[in-house]
Amino acid sequence: MIRWFLLAAALFASGPAIAQQVPIDPAALVRTYPHDPRAYTEGLFYLDGALYESTGEVGRSGIRKVDLDSGKVRSSVAVEPPLFGEGIAPWRDQIISLTWKNGIGFRWSINGFRKLGSFRYPGEGWALTADGTSLIMSDGTATLRFLDPRTFQQRRTLRVTANGLPIERLNELEYVDGEILANVWLTDRIARIDPKSGHVIGWIDLSALHARANVWGDNQVANGIAWHAARRRLFVTGKEWPYLFEIAPPKGARPGAARRR
Repeated sequence: MIRWFLLAAALFASGPAIAQQVPIDPAALVRTYPHDPRAYTEGLFYLDGALYESTGEVGRSGIRKVDLDSGKVRSSVAVEPPLFGEGIAPWRDQIISLTWKNGIGFRWSINGFRKLGSFRYPGEGWALTADGTSLIMSDGTATLRFLDPRTFQQRRTLRVTANGLPIERLNELEYVDGEILANVWLTDRIARIDPKSGHVIGWIDLSALHARANVWGDNQVANGIAWHAARRRLFVTGKEWPYLFEIAPPKGARPGAARRR
């Protein structure tokens, strides 16, 4: 708990201008759903009536299809040791997944979780989302990578800043109405990022939801964002949280900008 507090304070108090100039909106709770408290959540997305979730930790890593209302796992596949599973994103009829420090990712069939192939990348893998054209990847730094979904070659990078200060530890990602939403690891905040400039245009504060989850281990922080574009539902959770929360979409989001992946 002390470690989390110190790191969060360093990130958000080191630049007073961030708190003063970039708006901070508390998450507006819409509904609460059950969530597996053993799931060390690394990636999350919503597709065709179900949640898809990736979990981390060596020996506990995997990808699962989850029933939203009950939180029960419908189907799953393990990411075998020594790999540490990280973020996932849908692309066409596939799920693309990352591993943390192993520099290897995988392609899986959405139906049946059949492993279709693998690919390599430099550096660490943290999270993935897609904007309809590119995969967007976080690696723990303040820089996001835009990748070709077919070849995984890098198309461009985006440095994320708030009032000129780099925002590092960008973690789980979701593309929502023309914005990139990113959990910031070891904090309870989601950054709303302009995908053209990299500027943080707002923060979503999940601290009240973390208090409801009532889990306070060093790493049991907010992580996991999923967007149901057709019904404009936004879901968030955290590592080993017993709840998944539906919250109101961020203010200023542009309806109709989201594309189906």
